[in-house]
Amino acid sequence: MPFALFLLGVAVFAQGTSEFMLSGLVPDIARDLGVSVPAAGALTSAFAVGMVVGAPLMAALARRWSRRGALLGFLGVFLAVHVVGAVTGSFAVLVVTRVVGALANAGFLAVALVTAVALAEPEAKGRATSTLLGGVTLACVVGVPAGALIGQLWGWRAAFWAVTLVSLPAVAAVARSVPGGSGDSERPALRGELRALRSSRLRLTLLLGALVNGATFCTFTYLAPLVTTVTGLADGWVPVVLALFGAGSFVGVGVGGRFADRRPGAVLVGGGGVLCLGWGALALGAGTPALTLGLVFVQGALSFGVGSTLISQALYAAPGAPTLSGGFATAAFNVGAALGPWLGGTAIGTGLGYRSPVWVSAGLVAMSLVVAGMAGMAGGRAGLRNRGVDGSRTGASLSA
Repeated sequence: MPFALFLLGVAVFAQGTSEFMLSGLVPDIARDLGVSVPAAGALTSAFAVGMVVGAPLMAALARRWSRRGALLGFLGVFLAVHVVGAVTGSFAVLVVTRVVGALANAGFLAVALVTAVALAEPEAKGRATSTLLGGVTLACVVGVPAGALIGQLWGWRAAFWAVTLVSLPAVAAVARSVPGGSGDSERPALRGELRALRSSRLRLTLLLGALVNGATFCTFTYLAPLVTTVTGLADGWVPVVLALFGAGSFVGVGVGGRFADRRPGAVLVGGGGVLCLGWGALALGAGTPALTLGLVFVQGALSFGVGSTLISQALYAAPGAPTLSGGFATAAFNVGAALGPWLGGTAIGTGLGYRSPVWVSAGLVAMSLVVAGMAGMAGGRAGLRNRGVDGSRTGASLSA
């Protein structure tokens, strides 16, 4: 993989830290700003909503600029809103900064995904995607636990300042490593790229990505109260638990990247089935510390292994949208990131307890397996009626 991909991962690390670190800061934010824990958890959903809206919108806007210029512009906005978030005393303003920061993050990630694929070999989209997403998993391993620890020592605002400082070298890395050419001569018309959404394979992949990522964020957002109130661990264990999830995700992305280009069906079907069972096991065994710690690692690996494979499959499914395919994938996955915490918070708010988000996660993954199975059967029937129709290839690629 080109070294520039690893430098792009530095910027993704900073942004991933910001996106995920709220999992360890939700109780502190709720107390400081006088809101409920589910309301503070909704900050994750607000960020995800900004990612959903911003990914295709910012990717389309970025077509006017060079890739390096777009990436630097998005990073600048991201840095500025974190300064505002660190000093505000208003929960409403904090929500706004999360949405604006998400718009910038969405634009950056959409352009970065396309840039990573352009820098890699044509048949190595999965490896390129996993390399870039290594920054996200590193954020889970290092950035999120560090943010939680900083929050416990000096308050949640200090964690926002830390993200600002980490973003500064990311700006320098992008400026030095990303080519400045725009590649306009290689870009099809915007209308042509939007027509890529008509692909049944792409729509199915995006739906599955939204469901799997929704399951991931549903539990991840409420891991801190789960391990302190249900598992019975002290607050000092929260960074450890988050680090375990992040370490698992790092392993999952690495392993998934090795097979995403060659055996995506095996990763999605086999990994998805075990992922569903794992969420159920965590919901049942959350009262046992050793079991909880082990399952947090396993679920992190499975969630990101399956999720990163779905992202690469979305890029493969949209060859006619070389500049917007990253936006499509980013938007779909953040539909899940918005839906998951909202469903988990709703379950908690109705009095079902902190185990309930884990059960919701199991249900979302089960739904994705049902949808994939139905699509595979429909694709098989279409292939029998008309051999060579694109729908039959779609079913095979996702369920083989």
